[in-house]
Amino acid sequence: MNKQIKEWINKLMPLAALVLVYIVFAFIAPPSFVSLKNLELIVRQTTIVGIASLGMTLVIIGGGIDLSVGSIVALVTVCIAWLLMAGCSPIIAALGGVFAGLVCGLINGALITRLKLVPFIITLGTLLVYRGCAKGLAHEQKIDAPLSWINELLAALKPEQSWMVVPAGVWMLILLAILIALVLKYTRFGLYVFSIGSNEQASRLCGVPIENVKLLIYGISGLFAGFAGLMQFSRLTVGDPTVASGLELDVIAAVVIGGGSLAGGEGSVLGTILGALIMTVIRSGCTQMGLSNWVQEIVTGIIIVVAVVLDRMRHKQQS
Repeated sequence: MNKQIKEWINKLMPLAALVLVYIVFAFIAPPSFVSLKNLELIVRQTTIVGIASLGMTLVIIGGGIDLSVGSIVALVTVCIAWLLMAGCSPIIAALGGVFAGLVCGLINGALITRLKLVPFIITLGTLLVYRGCAKGLAHEQKIDAPLSWINELLAALKPEQSWMVVPAGVWMLILLAILIALVLKYTRFGLYVFSIGSNEQASRLCGVPIENVKLLIYGISGLFAGFAGLMQFSRLTVGDPTVASGLELDVIAAVVIGGGSLAGGEGSVLGTILGALIMTVIRSGCTQMGLSNWVQEIVTGIIIVVAVVLDRMRHKQQS
């Protein structure tokens, strides 16, 4: 089997896994699982994890990790609600929240590149810092904000909005996914990201500006966490400093299940989106069957372990 065929098999595995999981639940779950209403719900539920996973895709391809994503999402929801309560227009509040996510990402990147510490330690610390900031800004309680068009971004479509097919938030996910895919495939920055993840030392010797690229990677990750926070606020309609606890694990899992390697140098936008869909389909199927949350967590955990094992086996075969 030549290398090109193996690459195609690796790319098709996440899609095959998604189809298999969906078919299994289509047979064992209630008929409502395959309804158009449930399909739309699955797509809407994938949006938050999907958008945050796009930024994490860059981070993991570049050989890093970002554990602060969930805390950034919570901080963004609080910032949006706080700005709305302060009388800012919805567009200013949305931009302010997304900007807060970008700042958090740039702080992560600056600490990683300046202190020369592993991303795991830095982002583990900022996970607590950003969560603490969210709780402090909200005085450890939810912030109820006035209703605005932000609340409609992930809401189910009304009959007169059927021409949109899916809510605006889902279209945002699609457009951002296309943007990141184009960046990775056709830009020098995308080439640098893969190069750093594959061999950072060799990249440095080739003149790649390692620190600047890493700073931009984590800045983009924070920016996309900001967009995910905007979607989270749209879904909850409140600023909640406790929300998205553990979201970073779902985001990392989406990238890994989609074929991304925690060793760096591998990953794709399509694989990441498929990975996010796989987890959402599993949770939707388990919910339709009336299974408890702990069962869903066990199933998701098993899938993550299997994905990592397959990735390790693939690397051993290549070496």
